[in-house]
Amino acid sequence: MDLPDLGPLWLTLQLAAITTAILLVLGTPIAWWLAHTRSRVKPLVEALTALPLVLPPTVLGFYLLVMLSPKSTIGGFWVQMTGTTLTFSFIGLVVASVFYSMPFTVQPLQAAFEAVGRDPLEAAQVLRAGPLDRFFTVAAPMAARGFLTAAVLSFAHTIGEFGVVLMVGGNIPGKTKVISIAIYEHVETINYTSAHVLSAGLLVFSFLVLLFVYTVNRRFPIHV
Repeated sequence: MDLPDLGPLWLTLQLAAITTAILLVLGTPIAWWLAHTRSRVKPLVEALTALPLVLPPTVLGFYLLVMLSPKSTIGGFWVQMTGTTLTFSFIGLVVASVFYSMPFTVQPLQAAFEAVGRDPLEAAQVLRAGPLDRFFTVAAPMAARGFLTAAVLSFAHTIGEFGVVLMVGGNIPGKTKVISIAIYEHVETINYTSAHVLSAGLLVFSFLVLLFVYTVNRRFPIHV
């Protein structure tokens, strides 16, 4: 791999790691609520969290660009507080990536929590375990496979982003130029050798991620 490509690769790994950590924190309570609620708004929340799966990345990227721009409430507040913009910045990429990869965290966790069921939690409650105790000592360990799947898929999906990050972050070397944008730039400049190297690396990585997820799901089923 050419040395200039190491910058986008490192930036992409940073983006994927930070996004995955944030998604696990935000996605876990959402998935827990979806797995146990009987509220009538459940389908609405499920549709909203799954929207990035069907929405074209450029559409999502455009609305995020508008939402994070300095002229918006959120973007304007950020400029006043930090003196920098959310758009065309690494932090803006993180915000966009959290929205874009949300389904890949929430859905595996929701399925894992639903597989755990209510019986183990009710048994723990009978033993006077509090809500947090029941979650961390009963539900979370039993849903470990879901956490692993969510983390791996969220990390991999963030690495493969293109449309959303291009719309929100642009192509700023060392700041917003991630590996997918580097590939696009190589193709534009007819540098097919570098494009092949990066693309082949992402192809192998994506295959290994899916192989890992399917292997884990097959060999380590949830027992309740």
